[in-house]
Amino acid sequence: SRERYLRSVLRELVTYMIFLVVLCVLTYGTVSSSMYYYTRVMSQLFLETPVSKMEKTDFKTLSTMDDFWKFTEGPLLDGLYWEIWYNNKTVAENKSFIYYENLLLGVPRIRQLKVRNGSCSIPEDLKDEIKDCYDVYSVANEDTAPFGLRNGTAWTYTNEKDLNGSSHWGLIATYSGAGYYQDLSRTREVTAVQIASLKKNLWLDRGTRAAFIDFSVYNANINLFCVVRLLVEFPATGGLVTSWQFQPVRLIHYISTFDFFLAACEMAFCLFVLYYMVEEILEIHIHRLHYFRSLWNCLDILIIVLSVVAIGISIYRTSTVDVLLKKLLEDQNSFPNFEPLAYWQMQFNNIAAVTVFFVWIKLFKFVNFNRTMSQLSTTMSRCVKDVIGFAIMFFIIFLAYAQLAYLVFGTQIDDFSTFQDCIFTQFRIILGDFNFTEVEEANRILGPIYFTTFVFFMFFILLNMFLAIINDTYSEVKSDMAQQKAEMELSDLIRKGYNKAMIKLKLKKTTVDDISESLRQGGGKLNFDELRQDLKGKGHTDAEIEAIFTKYDQDGDQELTE
Repeated sequence: SRERYLRSVLRELVTYMIFLVVLCVLTYGTVSSSMYYYTRVMSQLFLETPVSKMEKTDFKTLSTMDDFWKFTEGPLLDGLYWEIWYNNKTVAENKSFIYYENLLLGVPRIRQLKVRNGSCSIPEDLKDEIKDCYDVYSVANEDTAPFGLRNGTAWTYTNEKDLNGSSHWGLIATYSGAGYYQDLSRTREVTAVQIASLKKNLWLDRGTRAAFIDFSVYNANINLFCVVRLLVEFPATGGLVTSWQFQPVRLIHYISTFDFFLAACEMAFCLFVLYYMVEEILEIHIHRLHYFRSLWNCLDILIIVLSVVAIGISIYRTSTVDVLLKKLLEDQNSFPNFEPLAYWQMQFNNIAAVTVFFVWIKLFKFVNFNRTMSQLSTTMSRCVKDVIGFAIMFFIIFLAYAQLAYLVFGTQIDDFSTFQDCIFTQFRIILGDFNFTEVEEANRILGPIYFTTFVFFMFFILLNMFLAIINDTYSEVKSDMAQQKAEMELSDLIRKGYNKAMIKLKLKKTTVDDISESLRQGGGKLNFDELRQDLKGKGHTDAEIEAIFTKYDQDGDQELTE
């Protein structure tokens, strides 16, 4: 029956809501506002501090190799080594605590990647004028030969495997985890000498394409690590481009009471994943390929897969951090490579966020048992074909304009410098966020024509077509559902159960009142026959009277007293 089916759905909804609460507690319990403030203070220290008192240049606005060395000799050293208090007293234990709160773990590392001379072709007409040529960075063009002093890791190439490195996606290229590196020191004086030596012996040259500055800090007050990477890219055009990563991660778990509560939630989450996995396997076994025809079933599989991957990453992260910290404690003058751990922690955060998103989306499956929400979901399913046809037409026009913008404005406007940027910039135009002056200055003729026609087609034609498709389909669905026979909804079942519960509570209260009144009339004492006769007159059945008497006659003497 419909009611039996809805009862089954309600049980499933209750179980799913418990799963959702556990998942939300887990995901939100590992994130706090402290992470934002941690990132902010660390980024302000290294990104916004001027290279000198006489210059306003900071890390974000570096433009030459000379600026890079000014940064390393100034803000970098000042930021890494807090060895003296403001009253000139030395910090206890001679350790560096950034902001006096964040312990610098091990030593920082500077690493660079180079390309070979002759890695690009020089036109025949200019060979007499140009002798050297350094191509844009790629693994194939990477220089691996010793250079400069030709001794030590700063002047000899080390491969990615030996460095335990990984590739990094920069603004200009994707860089390998290999290169020439210099591990700095735990003291400011020695590090200053190391940097001065690199600068004096021309460690950076025309072949340099990227320089990485890596270090990690730990704040015990909030139990957070911050894995920092500052990247300076040297494009083949000259100059440099800066980017950065500040990744606050919680790598040490199970310390506070709340951590152990989260551990219990983790165990509950694993049990839920196992339960749903078995459930889906049984459904696939019963329904075979028909199982995959339902969008909700596919969503269930996706949620389970994401959950299993998140559990695997969590286990790997927890087991690996212990090994890394043990090595760091054994040799505090080594570089602790927390970058892979930070990477996997960020992937865990991303997967957890996507999982939470899809788990919330699945609630629509249960909301569909409401008539109003069913209208919305039916509207979306009916207009799919029309929307797909509209999307094809929309993107033909949209990509045509993106190509036009890239070719016309790509060399002059940052927002159109790549085809990908053109696509996102046009979405911003649709939302009304756009600088028309830049386009007009780039091309006084094609700029206004591009902007005017794009807005006309997007806003006044295509957007209205999309709304018309949705409105027409919704009207049809609403008309069809008005002609259908009304069925019992999930909200009706909940309301029915609520009313039954309230009636039982009310009857219970009425029965107690009737017994009290009978006792008062009988002088504070009643036997079974007297109570039966009294309650019979007030509409109670024999079964109810017997059950009541049995409940309240605790001494079994067949009499009730006040």
